Amino acid sequence: MSNVATINTGTAVAMSDDELIGVLQNSLYPGASINSVRLVLGYCNAARLDPMQKPVHIVPMWDKNSKSTRDVVMPGIGLYRTQAARSGQYAGVTEPEFGEDINEDVGGVRMTYPKWCKVTVKRQLDNGAVVEFTASEFWKENYATAGKDSEAPNAMWKKRPYAQLAKCAEAQALRKAFPEVGSAPTADEMEGKEVEYEGSSTDGNGKKAEQKAEALPAYPAEQMKANKPTWVAAIKAGTNTPAGIIAKISSRYTLDEGQKREILNLGAIEGEAEIMAKPEDIAAMRERAEAATISEAAILKHLNVESFDNLTMKQLDQADAYINNPV
Repeated sequence: MSNVATINTGTAVAMSDDELIGVLQNSLYPGASINSVRLVLGYCNAARLDPMQKPVHIVPMWDKNSKSTRDVVMPGIGLYRTQAARSGQYAGVTEPEFGEDINEDVGGVRMTYPKWCKVTVKRQLDNGAVVEFTASEFWKENYATAGKDSEAPNAMWKKRPYAQLAKCAEAQALRKAFPEVGSAPTADEMEGKEVEYEGSSTDGNGKKAEQKAEALPAYPAEQMKANKPTWVAAIKAGTNTPAGIIAKISSRYTLDEGQKREILNLGAIEGEAEIMAKPEDIAAMRERAEAATISEAAILKHLNVESFDNLTMKQLDQADAYINNPV
């Protein structure tokens, strides 16, 4: 980094790196280390952003590789809102719609929280048409915990369970409507989560060292069989979802595709979820689409999904219908 930084705030302001770091530490990022603020400046310089607008946040995250907490710089939802507005095609956003209230103990803390939240972002296309992009997020799948070994929500998610979930849903809707603004999750979505990576890093002597994530043990079949009645009851009561169960197990164990599909199908026991399509059925559908010269992007748009992962049989039928009659 150079010794002089220029802030793009309408009037060029030149100051040394130390001065700028001091300003940020004592205003927008109180308590942050110098190295973390340098990460913010590096991110903003690379993306040509004004650091004084606080487009990014410093998020402490548990690093499973180094077994320690480290700061990660992540975009805030304000940055996605700004970039969408600057596109000239942002046509507004709906007020968040919440699901029913859930009252239960979460990690020993009595909570009242919304089961889900739905937000729709509107984009005006070049031909004048306004297209809506809706995202739904579940509280149980998004809330940040108070610590890596805790199931209790942290202070912010305890204090603002509705507002925090609404920001997560809006961020997802913004990414669906404006994929060009980026695919990185926001600070609100990743707070309290774990970071894991593979690849090269630098040891204490500045030399390259290979780091590889530790393999998690396979989830025991006996344990899965014993837990299924509890999961079904939780899904029926609306206190958990198949996706939430998979996410929790995956933080400690490795689930194979058959186990994941079995959990996803648990909702069908109570009629609350569709039967999931098998990977081979999805692969066959993709072959039919290729033979009919129908692009996968067109099918994904028709289904309003981001990928073919975890399609339901109903969605698979809809995809086949579209391949046969793409109107």
